[in-house]
Amino acid sequence: MKEYFRVNVSKYVADKTFDVVRPASLNNPKDNAVMFISDAYMDQSNAFLKCKNCLVFWPKNIAVPEDIKCIHAVCVCENTRNAYCGFFKDNGITYYPQLTEYEIINGAFISKKAKIGVNCIILPGAYIGDEVVIGDNCYIGTGARLVGEICIGNNVIIRENTVIGADGLSTDRDSNGKALTMPQFGGVIIEDDVQIGALTVIGRGAIDNTVIKRGAKVDNSTFISHNVVVGEDTFVVGETIMFGSSSTGTQAFISGNSTIRDGRHIGNNAVVGMGSVVVKNVADGTVVKGNPAK
Repeated sequence: MKEYFRVNVSKYVADKTFDVVRPASLNNPKDNAVMFISDAYMDQSNAFLKCKNCLVFWPKNIAVPEDIKCIHAVCVCENTRNAYCGFFKDNGITYYPQLTEYEIINGAFISKKAKIGVNCIILPGAYIGDEVVIGDNCYIGTGARLVGEICIGNNVIIRENTVIGADGLSTDRDSNGKALTMPQFGGVIIEDDVQIGALTVIGRGAIDNTVIKRGAKVDNSTFISHNVVVGEDTFVVGETIMFGSSSTGTQAFISGNSTIRDGRHIGNNAVVGMGSVVVKNVADGTVVKGNPAK
C-alpha cells in the first residue's frame, strides 16, 4: 500500500512507538493509518478491529473498548475531526500535485509517468499528471486538467476545460476560528463509457475515491465534490452540485441546476426535478422537486 508520510505515534500516545504512514476511513480501514471516529458513527467502530497499528482520534465522552486500545494508539479528544485535521497541520503534511517531467505531444502536456491506452485523442492545451492512467479510445479536450491519482476506463469523453482531481473544501475551524483543512488523499475513478462535459470540476476523494460509474453522463458546468459516487447510466445535468459523499444508484436522473446535500443518496431510477435542493435521501423510482425537494 502507498506510503504518504511517516509519523511516530509516540508524539500523541506515550506508550506506543509505531509509525503511521497513510490516512484511512471507517469504510476502508488500513494498517498503520491515521483515522478518526465521531459520536454519530460509533456503530462502525468495529472497523478498527480490521486493521492494526493505527493512530485513532476517539471522542472524549465515549469509553475506548479494550480490544481497540490494545492494537492501536488511541488519542482521546473533544473534537475528533478537528484533531485529525490538526495532525496534518502539526506535521506539515500536504498532498499537492508535484512538479514532474512531461512531454509536449501535439500541444498537450503529458507526464512521462502517465499511462495512456491506444487510440486516444488528447487535444492541445490538455495537462495529464504523473498518476493518471487512461484506457483505450478516450477523448480529452483542449484545456482539460487531470491531476492526482486518476484511473480512467475505456471509451471515456472528457470535454474542454474540465478539471479532474482538484481538492475539495474539506475545512473546519479550530478553537480560535481559524481554518483547519483536511488534505485530500483520495483519487478519482472514471469507469468505461462515461462522458464528462466542459467546464466541469470533479474533486478527488478526501480519503477514499470519488467514483463515476460505467455509462454515466455528467453535463457541462457541473461540480462533483469529494467522495461522490455517481451510479451506472446516471445523468447529471448542467450546473448541478453534488456535495461531498453524496451518491446515486443506477439510471438516476438529476435535472439541471440542482443541489444534492452532502451524504444524501438518490436511488435507482429516481428523478430530481430542475433546480431542486435535495436534503433527504430519495428512494428508488421516486420523482422529487422543489426546495427542499419533495
